[in-house]
Amino acid sequence: MSASPDPSGYQAVVSAPGFSLAVRCDDDEIERIAFLPAGAAVTPGNALAAEAVRQLHAYLADAGFVFGLPLRPSGTHFQRRVWQQIAAIPTHQTRTYGELARALHNAPRAVGQACGANPFAVVVPCHRVLASGGGLGGFARQNGGFLLDVKRWLLAHEGC
Repeated sequence: MSASPDPSGYQAVVSAPGFSLAVRCDDDEIERIAFLPAGAAVTPGNALAAEAVRQLHAYLADAGFVFGLPLRPSGTHFQRRVWQQIAAIPTHQTRTYGELARALHNAPRAVGQACGANPFAVVVPCHRVLASGGGLGGFARQNGGFLLDVKRWLLAHEGC
């Protein structure tokens, strides 16, 4: 979930409040959904990108929306295990890095690194993972800047 300064290579870009979501996919699977600084929307380049845009708009309108997109398998075995745990966090709830680490029998820092490598922004909701004591922690491998503002917005949108 890293920010990219240039949306080239994305099949669609969705404008959201204070940020954009860029979709990279082929005709069959979503390869990446990334946070970008606020910018103009880009019309979907294929049917799957159009469906991703529809679902992202549905989530932006209703935080309880459940995604159903074909995500391309990626990441290490450990990262995929972390992402599965994150995907299981219900809307309107959060977990800490430590809670996920205990469930996975690993260290919170390793969980944080896996969160930062998440290629499916919003769909795999790593914004629901917080530091112990309720602090925001980092987000998408950033400890400040617009991405923490995005995390704050997503958490508020979901009523967390």
